[in-house]
Amino acid sequence: MKLKLGPIPDDKPVRLTIILSAELAALLRTYADAVGSGSGKPVTVERIVPHILERFIRTDRAFMRTRRQVVDSTARSAEPGAARPS
Repeated sequence: MKLKLGPIPDDKPVRLTIILSAELAALLRTYADAVGSGSGKPVTVERIVPHILERFIRTDRAFMRTRRQVVDSTARSAEPGAARPS
């Protein structure tokens, strides 16, 4: 089975508390189980949610365009000689 979410890397976590519907929590548990069975190691919902969110954001083309525009605009305003707001 080919899931959108690949192997879960080890990284330094930042705690975030969210409230999920029972239905979404059950779907995430099932997804975590599928990821775990594909890797041969158990995976918790808490471990997959950040990776699901990251994949969602990185594949949202409209968001990435907007993000690039903001970054480009910020970089232009920081260039030497750029007009600064008064």
